Formats: sequence, structure tokens, C-alpha cells
Amino acid sequence: MTAALTEGAADERVARRNPLRRLLVRPELGALIGAAALFVFFSVTADAFLQTSSFSTVLYASSTFGIMAVGVSLLMIGGEFDLSAGVLVTSAALVASLVSFQLTLNVWVGVLISLVVTLALGVLNGLLYVWTKLPSFIVTLATFLMLAGANLGVTKAVTGNVASDSISDMDGFKSAKRVFASEIGVVDHQIRISARPAVFTGPHVSITVLWWLLFTAVATWILLRTRAGNWIFAVGGNAASARAVGVPVARTKIGLFAGVAFCAWFSGMHLLFAFATVQSGEGVGNEFFYIICAVIGGCLLTGGYGSAVGAAIGAFIFGMVNKGIVYADWNPDWFRFFLGAALLAATVVNHLVRRRAER
Repeated sequence: MTAALTEGAADERVARRNPLRRLLVRPELGALIGAAALFVFFSVTADAFLQTSSFSTVLYASSTFGIMAVGVSLLMIGGEFDLSAGVLVTSAALVASLVSFQLTLNVWVGVLISLVVTLALGVLNGLLYVWTKLPSFIVTLATFLMLAGANLGVTKAVTGNVASDSISDMDGFKSAKRVFASEIGVVDHQIRISARPAVFTGPHVSITVLWWLLFTAVATWILLRTRAGNWIFAVGGNAASARAVGVPVARTKIGLFAGVAFCAWFSGMHLLFAFATVQSGEGVGNEFFYIICAVIGGCLLTGGYGSAVGAAIGAFIFGMVNKGIVYADWNPDWFRFFLGAALLAATVVNHLVRRRAER
């Protein structure tokens, strides 16, 4: 009898799962279905949607939010939120711009100083969360308000205006623009990278799209192929249990806040080198869009479940809705309505899928 039970238990552990069942419990499945449906819908209702120039704009909008959504998704899988993510992007851009211009430095020096400052702010968010034991919602709401005020106050004190000075003619600007804000397209039948999109005679796409795909790939590798990925899922699912089995909970969560800060730094550099100047009030409210992309992509608000690929698909849905409404000649005032409906539908689907997975 014991042998039979042992054999049955062993068989259950090694039994091959149905591929369809494996697919159904993937966190990004609902977002993938939704993205396919939206793509077909806008392809039919908006004649301009599939034009090369229009679709490259969709990809650009998706990538600028997708880079941040990847970092935010990892933090949400770890069970936390960062409401300062939107203004942190602007803070990173302002630090690089103000330091470079006021000290007449090569802009790459400002970029590196901005990286250090932004990462320090991310680590500070993590340390405040760990030390105070307050919900991350409260901690990052406080830093959001402080950063929003500092962005405006410091910029006006230094420049006398609400925007930073243009750095377009400073040393290092062109090379930095190629890294953070260039266009990849066809020039004389050859694929080239240029800081001036007007030179392209064929299809072109922003370099942020490639960075977005790279960020998604790296985050997916971390989640699924590294010990740190196991820690992220563990601390998001049950921090107390994770700590009991030796997972460094505090270090993991601080690292996740730093990861969001790194994504914010990169997005801030794109913002700066795309326009050469930064408005100090930008970024307010974008943190909710990052969270929406992650939730639509399958991340649970309770933590412990989700994927970076799903967040990337959620950002693609955001980009399609954002631009598709315009290409379909609808009133853009309805954008937030459709985004809210997509968020509600995704949350319900994710809840049902999670219950099925637990069973």
C-alpha cells in the first residue's frame, strides 16, 4: 500500500502537464489575446494604423512607457509599488541637464552624475520602506511629492524658468543622442542610425524600441533564469515565508526599487536628448500608466505573479490605444475611458487565471 502511494506520488510529481494548461496559466496570455484583438480592431477601423509612419509612432509610444513598465513590473511582482517613478524620470533628466549646462561640462559627465543620483534616490526609496516598515505606497507617495516640488523649485532657482536650458550645442550631445534618442532607418538602401529622422527615405523606428526589447529580455532572464528571480517571486508571494528559508528580503526589495530608478534614469536620458530641454513639471501621473501597463500584462496587485513580457505587451496595448484612437478619428478625450476599461478587464482575467493556476 505504501509502495503504491509512493509510486503514485512520484508519478504525480513527474507527470507531464498538458501544454494548453501550461499556456492558460501564463500571466501574459490575457494581454496577448487583448493585444491581438486591438491590433485587428484598429487595422480595420483606422486606415492609417498600418502605415509605416503611423505604426512606428505606435511602437515609439509603447517603448517610452514600456521601458518603465518593465522595471515597475518586477517591483510589483516583488509585492511593492513606486509612485515616484513618473517624476523620477524628470528628475533624472533635470540633473543631467542642469549639471552639464551650469558647470559647462561634457554632457556625458552629466549623464553619469544623473545615473548616480537617480540610483541613490531609488535605493533611498527602498531603505525608507525597509526602515519605516510603512507601505511602499505611502513611502513613494511622499518621495513623489518631494521630487515634484524639488524639480520645480530647483529648476526655477537655477534657470529662472520652469524648464532647463537647451544643451543641444554642448559637447557630447550628438553622441548621447545617438544612444538614447536616435532613429534607425533606411538611407540609400542601408540601415543606419541617425539623430535626424528627416534624412530617412524609407521605414524608420526609434532606437527606444530596441532598448525596450532589450530591457524586456534582460528582465525576463532575471526572473526565469537566476536566483534573484526566485527571490523576487518569493518576497512578493509571502515575505515572511521567504525570509524563513533564507531569502534576503530587504536586499531584494531595495534592489527592485533601484531597478525602477535605473529604468527612470534611462527614460530621463531619452527625454532630455530627444528635446534638448526638460519641463520641470513633466512626469506627474505617468506612474499610474506604468502600473496600468504592468497590470494589463498580468502582474497582480498583490505581488508574487507576473512577467516582464506581459508588461511589455501591456505597454504595446497602451501605445495602440493611445495612437489608434487618433488614427480612427475618434475623440481622444475617450482615451482614458478605454484604458480604464482595459485595466478592469485585465484585472478580472488575471484574477480568474490566478485562481485556476492555484487549483
